[in-house]
Amino acid sequence: MLTHLPLRLRIFLFFCLVAAAGAALAAGALWFGWSRAETALPDGPFITAFVMFAFLNTGLALVVWLLFDENVAKPINALAADLRLRAHSGVEADLNTDTARYLGDLAHAAQAVSTTLSSGVVDAASEVARKTAQLQSEAERLTALLTEIPVATIMVNDHLCIVLYDGQAAQVLSGIAPPRLKAPLIDYFYAADLGRAKSELNRTGAEVAFELRDKKAEQVFSARLKPLDDTGFMLLIDIPDVDLMPHEPRPLVYDFDLLNAGVVTDLHATPLSELCFVAFDSETTGLSTQTDDVVQLGAVRVLNGRIVEGEVINTFVDPGRPIPPASTAVHQVSDDNVKGAPDFGTVAQDLHGFCRDAVLVAHNAPFDIAFLRRVEGQNDISWDHPVLDTVLLSAIVFGTTEEHTLDALCDRLSITIPPALRHTALGDAQVTAQALVKLIPLLEGKGLGTLSDAIAESKKHGRLLQDLN
Repeated sequence: MLTHLPLRLRIFLFFCLVAAAGAALAAGALWFGWSRAETALPDGPFITAFVMFAFLNTGLALVVWLLFDENVAKPINALAADLRLRAHSGVEADLNTDTARYLGDLAHAAQAVSTTLSSGVVDAASEVARKTAQLQSEAERLTALLTEIPVATIMVNDHLCIVLYDGQAAQVLSGIAPPRLKAPLIDYFYAADLGRAKSELNRTGAEVAFELRDKKAEQVFSARLKPLDDTGFMLLIDIPDVDLMPHEPRPLVYDFDLLNAGVVTDLHATPLSELCFVAFDSETTGLSTQTDDVVQLGAVRVLNGRIVEGEVINTFVDPGRPIPPASTAVHQVSDDNVKGAPDFGTVAQDLHGFCRDAVLVAHNAPFDIAFLRRVEGQNDISWDHPVLDTVLLSAIVFGTTEEHTLDALCDRLSITIPPALRHTALGDAQVTAQALVKLIPLLEGKGLGTLSDAIAESKKHGRLLQDLN
C-alpha cells in the first residue's frame, strides 16, 4: 500500500495519521466523559480542551517528524543512494557513516558488505585494465599502419550505418558532415550510388567497384564495397588528394556492437543504455538567454552507454559584440579567441548534424537550449530532439535535498574536473557526458529503463530548474 510513494512522504503521512488518530481518541474520550456526567455539563470547556490538545498534539507530531526525517529518513535515502552508486556505477568512495549515526550499525554493516564486494571487483578490474592496455598498444600500431595507406576505411552494418572508421575516413566524412558512429552512410554520400553498389554486391556476392558522390555534390570518389562474413560491409574509398590524409595517426573509432544493431524507430521506448546522446555546453557573454550570446560551444557523443572518443565539437563562436571582462574572467574566452570564428548560426547547424537521431543532454539544459531556439529558424533546422537534464537526473537518483551543481554531482560520482577545463565548453560537456554514463545504470537500478521513463520522472522535479535559473 502506497509503496510507490517516496520514503519520506510515506513517513510524513504516517505521522499525519498518528496525529489524526491521537486527536480522534482525545475527542472520543472527552465526549465519553461529557456524556456520562450525572448532571448536564456545558460543552464549551470540553471543546476548548479538545482544540488545545489537537493543537499541541499536532505540534508534537510535527517536531517528532522533523527529527525523524532529519536523522532517520534522510540518512536511509542517502545510504541507499550510496549503495546504489557503488553497485551500479563502480564508485569506490567510503560510505558516509556520519550522516547515518542514528541508524545503529546499519551503515557500518553496509560499508563492510560494500568493501568485501568491491575487493573482488577491483581484482577483476585490474586484470581487465592489463588486457585493455595490451589491446590499446596493438590498436595504436594498427592505427599508425593504416595512416600510411591512402585508403579511407569504413565498416557498416546491414543497414549501412557506420560501425568503424579510420583517420582517413574521418577526414573524408568531416568534409561533408561531422563523423559519427551509427550514422547512415546516406547522411554523407549520394544514396543512389550506395543503393546501386549494394544491389550489385547482393547479386554477385563479390566486391563492387563504383563511383561515390558526396551528398554536397562537390567530390566524386573511387570506392569499393566488400562483403563481410554475415556481419555487414566494408567501404574502401581511395584518397587521391594528399590534403585528405591525416597529418598524424588518428585512433580508430568503432563500436562492434553496432553490427547487430537495428534501426531505432521510437527513441522514447528505447533503453537508455542503447541510445545515442550528445552532451553539450556553451559559454556565453552573460547569464541572460535573451540579450547575451554564445562565445564557445562543446559537445561529446555517448553511444551504447560509452563516450565515443574522437567524436567531439569544440569551437569558439563570434558573438558579434565585445565579451565583457567579467565573463572572460569566468570562462577565459576573450575577444582575440573569437576573432575570425564562425557565427552561432553556422555552429548551431554543425551541432544539429552532429546531434541527428540523438538525445540532447546538458546540465541546466533550459539555459543552453534557449540559445539554440533563438537560431532555430536559420538554415531550416528545428531543435525537436528529446532532452535530458543532469540536474534532474541527479535529483532522481540522489534526492531533491542534495546539492545538484555540476561540481557537486561530479564529486558524488567520483569524476575529476581538471581546473583548466572547468568553465570551458568542451570540459563541461565532457564531465556532463561522464556523469550521464554513470547515471544511466543508477536510473536503470531504480526501474527507469527507457527514455520515456527518465523524462516522466524528470518532470516531477522541474521546480529545481526554476529555482536554479
